[in-house]
Amino acid sequence: MNKINLIAGALGLALAFAGTAHAAGEGVNPPRQNWSFAGPFGSFDRAQLQRGFKIYRESCSSCHSLNKVYFRNLSQPGGPEFSPGQVQALAAEYKIKDGPNESGEMFERSGRPSDRLPSPFPNEQAAAAANGGKAPPDLSIMAKARTFTRGFPWFITDVFTQYTENGPDYVRAVITGYEDPPAGFTVPDGGNYNKYYPGHVIAMPKPISDGQIEYPKTPDGRPQVPETAEQYARDVTAFLMWTAEPHLEQRKRMGFAVMVFLAVFGGLLYFTKKKIWARVGGDPVAMHHPHQSH
Repeated sequence: MNKINLIAGALGLALAFAGTAHAAGEGVNPPRQNWSFAGPFGSFDRAQLQRGFKIYRESCSSCHSLNKVYFRNLSQPGGPEFSPGQVQALAAEYKIKDGPNESGEMFERSGRPSDRLPSPFPNEQAAAAANGGKAPPDLSIMAKARTFTRGFPWFITDVFTQYTENGPDYVRAVITGYEDPPAGFTVPDGGNYNKYYPGHVIAMPKPISDGQIEYPKTPDGRPQVPETAEQYARDVTAFLMWTAEPHLEQRKRMGFAVMVFLAVFGGLLYFTKKKIWARVGGDPVAMHHPHQSH
């Protein structure tokens, strides 16, 4: 009876804690999404990553940098896998500040695959001055840096389901979470109401709308996927997941190989143990209890 009371008390405490955390005003938890890269065998959708890069380039790159990404990364295995020629042509569209030259002066040149994706601002101070005093964050690891707590009992079930996509779910939700504030909620000047952002007030304006960016077309002239804000958000989120964890597929393949190795190794150890103890007279447990009746 005491054990039952103890378990009930622990559950009650966990539920109370979860309710308190929700009441603290951290925003609405984002809905869980299905991602191609989720789970132990998940992988990136190459077409989605390429669309996501297009969204970043045409909608996000005017404010947000990707300082940890080089042009050459866009053609490497496990990512968008643009062709080397595409990457070289893309890089050449940008002007990169380089130098000093032989005269000791800085100069501009066309981009190369070995260059980083250029930042929209020369420094953080310039970025802050152009955005109301606060520099827009770098997006390189945003899908890993931003997350949320799902609370009880989900943090327990997540251990068994291997759910680790809190970050992508959050990024996609914030992109699509702009709406009119509820009655009685005051949004300060320069702010925007977002259902999923902690505190619900975000400085960034709504980044994208339906039909804003044109996607590749099918042979009959229709977009390959819907040109909607929801689809844009999913595609750019998948791309940002890749920039945050570019070796995700390699890590999962290695993890699977290690699990197979451990299973085989464990089996070999078991049969080796049986063979060795069979030669010396049987069960090692029984040998420690010679007077035990059978």
